[in-house]
Amino acid sequence: MKIIETPRDGMQGLKKFIPTQLKADYINLLLKVGFDAVDVGSFVSPDAIPQLSDTAEVLKKLDLSKTKTKLMVLVANKKGGEIAAGFDEIKYLIFPFSVSPTFLKRNINSDIESSLQTIEVLKNICIKAKKELVVYIAMGFGNPYEDKWNIELVEKWVDVLYRLKIQIIPFSDILGNSTPERIKEVFSTVIPKFPGVEFGLHLHAKPNDWYEKTDAAYKAGCRRFDTVINGLGGCPMADDKLIGNMDTKNLLYYFDKSNIKYKIDKKAFDDAVKMASKIFN
Repeated sequence: MKIIETPRDGMQGLKKFIPTQLKADYINLLLKVGFDAVDVGSFVSPDAIPQLSDTAEVLKKLDLSKTKTKLMVLVANKKGGEIAAGFDEIKYLIFPFSVSPTFLKRNINSDIESSLQTIEVLKNICIKAKKELVVYIAMGFGNPYEDKWNIELVEKWVDVLYRLKIQIIPFSDILGNSTPERIKEVFSTVIPKFPGVEFGLHLHAKPNDWYEKTDAAYKAGCRRFDTVINGLGGCPMADDKLIGNMDTKNLLYYFDKSNIKYKIDKKAFDDAVKMASKIFN
């Protein structure tokens, strides 16, 4: 079971800039909780995500001496990948792919062919720097745009990534339009067909439908879940303001209720929740 805490996804849409030291203090608390990885920032254009323009400074302030938690950062092109690869502290580089051409254009101003070329470049950068590339597939559970979507299309692009030797592929429900049935279909299809790949769920959901979707993913074999403490954040392209990131507290509630074992320091987690409530009030 892997829990990936993603404060980057929670912070990136905030208009009020969070001071660098405060970001670092918060992430240092998260590093004590026992998460498998923490998504700490991004190396993209400051114009695109000004909130995370200080990621390099934040990294310098982190204490990694007593943690096994790995660090992740988002990149969208070769330049960002090269910058991220220069930090020994970083283990994983994240690239946001999608089966939807419309979403790729809106999200990173790219298309599928160009994105695949970028993935190959980033993969080579990671190999040389001894990092690992994580490729997220947005719109993996359906598409609200007019783009084509079916399970065969999802299989096709997973196969392409598999042949590029991408070993970690989380699916992102960016707009919160998935259903438990569709989540079950996707994971039940790809997990048996692509051995060695670690599939995950990055869920954006409403307060009243996260449980069924989480349950569907787990029962279909998913063992990697992204969360954000207090459920902060969400895609600005979503029409419903109630749609936010999966709240870490909700995931832990699901695990406890289902008697699923996980490794979390509850006191450190409570401390992080308290600080998150102050920072993101």
